[in-house]
Amino acid sequence: MPPTNISPERFWKPLVIAAAVVFVYWGVLLRLGRFWWDDENYSHGLLIPFVIGYILWAERGRLASVAPRPRVLLGGGAVALALLTLWVGTAGSELFTQRTSLLLLLTGLVVYFHGWRLLRAVGVPLLLLALAIPIPTIIFNKVAFPLQLFASRCAVWAMRALDIPVLREGNVIELYPLGSTTTKKLEVVEACSGIRSLMTLVTLAVVFAYFTSPSDDGGKGGRRFERFRALRAVLVVLAAVPIAIITNAARVSGTGVLARYYGTEVADGFFHEFSGWVIYVVAFLLLFAFGWLLDRFNPTRRGGRGGGAAPAGEVESPLASAAAVPVGGEGTAGLQR
Repeated sequence: MPPTNISPERFWKPLVIAAAVVFVYWGVLLRLGRFWWDDENYSHGLLIPFVIGYILWAERGRLASVAPRPRVLLGGGAVALALLTLWVGTAGSELFTQRTSLLLLLTGLVVYFHGWRLLRAVGVPLLLLALAIPIPTIIFNKVAFPLQLFASRCAVWAMRALDIPVLREGNVIELYPLGSTTTKKLEVVEACSGIRSLMTLVTLAVVFAYFTSPSDDGGKGGRRFERFRALRAVLVVLAAVPIAIITNAARVSGTGVLARYYGTEVADGFFHEFSGWVIYVVAFLLLFAFGWLLDRFNPTRRGGRGGGAAPAGEVESPLASAAAVPVGGEGTAGLQR
């Protein structure tokens, strides 16, 4: 139960620290928000502050009950390193360095004032913030292009399986639409690589794993249950990667097959927009089904296997536990002619 005698210091100290962080990082936060708004690959970042705020508010009682065990040296060192990183990023005009320094600063402040236990408790919000930080362009391109090639290969494989004559050169697919006297080209552009749905689905998987974490109502699960919760959270997040890649490849394959019978116009306009949303819904349903399957092996479930989602109001932090337990739509962009 949260303490009833709350000193004014518990209010003004966090407010002063928050004001100082906002003052120092105002430019970084402003550019980050503008980037979320302008770049569709990271548009999910616009929702992250609200999700983090909801989690912190819902967990306020549990967070307030964590006994503070400050780690002054480690926390202070992390804060100093974060400020140095911010200075280096500003001097070199490196946005990724500036943004990651904010994550390091928040981690250092938590450790400095409260210690490792509170850091574990706020692990999920910090992880969500990390997932909302855009990765450097050079790394983004290194990931996106292989995904483009994979989607292209899958589309060609599906079309050849249906006896559709097709050629592929890199990420460009060449085919004969029915009724056409010339070949048409479909290019699997960066927006169709699947990296957008990959990043969004991984973020959604973190939120999903957090809010559907099974609870040990009887308190008899013990270490076995804690290991299960941690492993379930990790597996759900990891499963988002192949699910996003495979569903995007299926979407590109379907577009290629339809282009054979209805022309390359299906790669643009309403169909492409609509298929993106449908595939994203399918990806989430697959993620949900995978989580449900894992719950069948919940050690506290009646019958010896399986389990269910935690009831409302009893949400725990499975991803934070994973850090301590030693266990291992696509949106609207599309094919261009």
